[in-house]
Amino acid sequence: MSSHAGSQPTSPLAPDHLTDDEEALSLSEHSHDGSPSSTNLEPLYNLTLHLHNRPIELPIYDSSATIQDLSDTIAEDMHIPPSHQKFFITPKTGLLKPPFKDPSILISTLRDKKIVLMGATTAEVAELESDISDRKARIEKRKAAMQAGRKVRANRNRDWKKVQDEAQYTFHTIRPLEYLPNPEKSLRFLERLRDDAGIKTSMRKHGFSVGLLTEMNPAEHTTHQSRTLGLNRNRGEVIELRLRTDAYDGYRDYKVIRKTLCHELTHNVWGDHDQRFWKLCKEIEAEVERNDWRRGGKSVGGEEFYNPNDDGESDDHECDGGGWEEGEFTLGGVGGSGSVSSLSRREIMARAAEERMKKSREAKAEEQQAKEAK
Repeated sequence: MSSHAGSQPTSPLAPDHLTDDEEALSLSEHSHDGSPSSTNLEPLYNLTLHLHNRPIELPIYDSSATIQDLSDTIAEDMHIPPSHQKFFITPKTGLLKPPFKDPSILISTLRDKKIVLMGATTAEVAELESDISDRKARIEKRKAAMQAGRKVRANRNRDWKKVQDEAQYTFHTIRPLEYLPNPEKSLRFLERLRDDAGIKTSMRKHGFSVGLLTEMNPAEHTTHQSRTLGLNRNRGEVIELRLRTDAYDGYRDYKVIRKTLCHELTHNVWGDHDQRFWKLCKEIEAEVERNDWRRGGKSVGGEEFYNPNDDGESDDHECDGGGWEEGEFTLGGVGGSGSVSSLSRREIMARAAEERMKKSREAKAEEQQAKEAK
């Protein structure tokens, strides 16, 4: 944009006149040496801006002054950077802000419109950012204090003796048999037993501490005369539980296994099946059942355990023909002499399959008889 000769300011908007109208009048009447100026500094017109609901008069000296000139002058003299400037011009023009799509818009075309300048000075922005930063710091400090208070209250209300007892009276290691199918499912089963609310309560009460809780391989603990459901070695050094069905095609009922575990834990105190043993065993079973607030069924990790042909084990004590021998809980023991021969896994699975087929045939026969009776 061109500038006038003589004593006229280089800016077409004459920014020096924005802050002191009297000085502007003095500049228009005198030259720099104090004598009357030979050049007329009277503005062509005044452009009115509205900033914070206050009108500001800007004298315009050059008819070619543009919206970009206006923005530059505001940035230099009013300390409002272009990035903070917004011009709301009515009617029709609307919102303009740097960088302008058309920086060559003549100010003269806007002189009859209302121009509202929206923007904050650099100092105002810095003050606002400082205020926001201080406010965030206060909020974070208050949040930290509240969290600390909640933590203190939680720690104050926490039963630390219970926490310590649960860490001491528990199954310190749990381990599935990695060589059997789906060991991760067996691990979840063992974890569920360890974390069972009733089991934990009873172990704390009686001070039971078990070194290792693991699963039992059915093939290694099954004969044609008996089936071992649980094993307690050295009064709690190791407890083994029969988790799987004989055919390895599923898992046994959770509550039946938990009842076996109660039996196993009793052998931490009493070895023989005498009156003292059964009294404590019944007591532990009642405690476990009473404190099982979940009253859970047969699910572990959201999965239902398939438990085919696992009947006849709901009352382990009635099936405990052979009883405990050195902490070994067996089912189906029978009297009489004769050695007990072990079966191979293949033989066990074959017998289990035969038994399932037999029961299936019997069920179909009963169903057919019922239909014929109708």
